[in-house]
Amino acid sequence: MQTDYYRAAPENGPRIVVIGGGHGQSTLLRGLKLYSRNLTAIVTVADDGGGSGVLRRDLGMLPPGDIRNCMEALANAEPIMTQLMGYRFTEGTLAGQSFGNLLLAAINGIMPSFDQAVAGLSQVLAITGQVLPVTNANIRLEAEFENGRRITGESSICLMKQQENCRIRCVRLKPEHPKALPEAVEAIRSADLIILAPGSLYTSIIPNLLVEGIVEAMAESESMKIYICNVMTEIGETEGYTVSDHIQAIFNHSCHRLFDLCMVNSAPLPRIVEQRYAKEGSIPVFCDERECARLGVELIARPICAVDNQVIRHNPGHVASELMALYRQRTIRVVEESTGAVRNRMEK
Repeated sequence: MQTDYYRAAPENGPRIVVIGGGHGQSTLLRGLKLYSRNLTAIVTVADDGGGSGVLRRDLGMLPPGDIRNCMEALANAEPIMTQLMGYRFTEGTLAGQSFGNLLLAAINGIMPSFDQAVAGLSQVLAITGQVLPVTNANIRLEAEFENGRRITGESSICLMKQQENCRIRCVRLKPEHPKALPEAVEAIRSADLIILAPGSLYTSIIPNLLVEGIVEAMAESESMKIYICNVMTEIGETEGYTVSDHIQAIFNHSCHRLFDLCMVNSAPLPRIVEQRYAKEGSIPVFCDERECARLGVELIARPICAVDNQVIRHNPGHVASELMALYRQRTIRVVEESTGAVRNRMEK
């Protein structure tokens, strides 16, 4: 099946950049690879929890987890290799650790930099497109809450927010203003479509925007730029948030009108599933269209989520299909007289 997906993707598909981290980004990539081979995933490296956190502390490497997930999503290797990448040990000192993380750690040990290790494993997996860490810098994420309290460490933010019972005011990187990977900046500058993937607002999306060069490249781009908002609020990050709250938080950490399109879910949710989420403190993100318009952002409501084993997820096929339809509707082809080069630009 992986090979069929690879062949189905057109060679001359649009140049698509997906920025984010976590499962939302890798889920989206699984759908988009059907439409283009010109994919670039730009992935946060602020994670310090789980198996990634263990390797980060023990080996001093950047966290491999989110990057491994993206490579799995784009892989065209033999099925056994794909299964190995996702295998988790169940016993001993390696219990809970992913084989894919260990493989990337081993390649990192023989490569001069983390991004080259990622490129090496990408070749082994014959991935569609490319996966790039947003930076090679060893960064930590710090959150400041509205009551003035601060906490450092991505994995500690959720618990602290629940303890403090107040909103996150802002997040920042330590050290501040790390340099973006040049290839990531170039990918954004040459992209036809730039997507902020669904995912944890403060720990998967915004950290990418705090890396020097990313926001500047996005702001200068004339391509379509769209944010895919989460379907449900996230416990420990966005309790009580509306769509405009998500957008405002992104703008506060980047620049006003970084994007002017936001895709939200319009598919109805099963009541019993919604009630189960509510018991845990998570509810559907309210689409406050008027406030979004005040921020200069148009809401695009589409049926893009599904329920799998009582869990609400974005459907990769539906999201990708709706994104590509919107892209075809809203972009125009421009031929530059001096070079004859063809660029796709957002229709004004």
